[in-house]
Amino acid sequence: MRILILGADGYLGWPLCMYCSQQGHEVIGVDNYLRRNMCRELDCEPLVPNPNLARRVQIWKDASGKDVKAMVGDITDYRLLRGLFEDFRPDGVVHLAEQPSAPYSMIDRERAATTIHNNLVSTLNVAYAVRETNPDCQIVKIGTMGEYGTPDIDIEEGWIEIEHRGRKDKFLFPRQASSLYHTTKIQDTDLLWFYVRTWGLRVTDLMQGPVYGIATEETACDERLQPNFNYDEVFGTVLNRFVVQAIADYPLTVYGNGSQVRGYLNLIDSLQCLYLSLTKPADRGELRIFNQIVETFSVKDLAEKVKEVGEDLGYRVSIDSIKNPRIEKENHYYNPACTGLLELGLQPHCLTREALADMFRLVEKHRDSINRGAIYRGVRWN
Repeated sequence: MRILILGADGYLGWPLCMYCSQQGHEVIGVDNYLRRNMCRELDCEPLVPNPNLARRVQIWKDASGKDVKAMVGDITDYRLLRGLFEDFRPDGVVHLAEQPSAPYSMIDRERAATTIHNNLVSTLNVAYAVRETNPDCQIVKIGTMGEYGTPDIDIEEGWIEIEHRGRKDKFLFPRQASSLYHTTKIQDTDLLWFYVRTWGLRVTDLMQGPVYGIATEETACDERLQPNFNYDEVFGTVLNRFVVQAIADYPLTVYGNGSQVRGYLNLIDSLQCLYLSLTKPADRGELRIFNQIVETFSVKDLAEKVKEVGEDLGYRVSIDSIKNPRIEKENHYYNPACTGLLELGLQPHCLTREALADMFRLVEKHRDSINRGAIYRGVRWN
């Protein structure tokens, strides 16, 4: 396959470039370094400095013999994106080129506007580029489980059948976003569903839970190939943050009572899900939605797991319940369906003590690089 990966410098994007090229596909990765610049602006850069895309590509080729082509460019520039589609003619495009942080979108109006412009215009441009150059190309887009919120009913896999006054129909599962970032992801889904109905595009939308982890099979050959591992409040996911906090002797920051339940998955499984979606595509005129999670945990459960493993490894780990800066239900029902990707062939990795211990060992190599001031900034929703 010819695979175009947008957002190729990101936490998921770069590992996916390597993963797909390792399987023998032709890969082009595109990024405009938006996240790098945001991290630099807020003084919350990743734990380990990452080489730029050109250097990553060369390191990967030296280590594996595999080629990835890289391009620095902004896909909100439609002429650039369309030209890329015309030249490369991808069979599948993975759209990861979005501002990925809920806290960032809630800092102020300027960051809110950046989030809206980047996320929605990029999705619009991808839909148009596919339609105008290769309508058979599948769009695979990362959504988020946060689109659903925490309704007091089971969360179905994207769609729900409703019977009302004796009639039935199938609808997108009701969405209720928990941040402006999540709101843009809902609008992404709505945009793509509109163009699926109107133009007959083929789209897989992956409602992903928070991802954790550092290492993949491809990163084992050279530490410089690791993804950007953020541990700060703005860009770091919760389990990654907790591991760094434990090593830095910084109390684990549990928001509120810690009863918020979410679905999680290992970085390795996220790559599997994206790859399965690419190689087993949706039909023309189909918006296929999968809930991309493996296990559910409360925030308090995760903190206790990190504390237990950290103490076994000789760290003093404390947990600090702080006033919740977000507007969210802390005590709620949460039962999402997640069978579609298993049926495609996902082989899940559960959060074991060994997996957590491996994360500790990788992070502790760089403990002197931890910026304690970036861990918690107190970005408040209201």
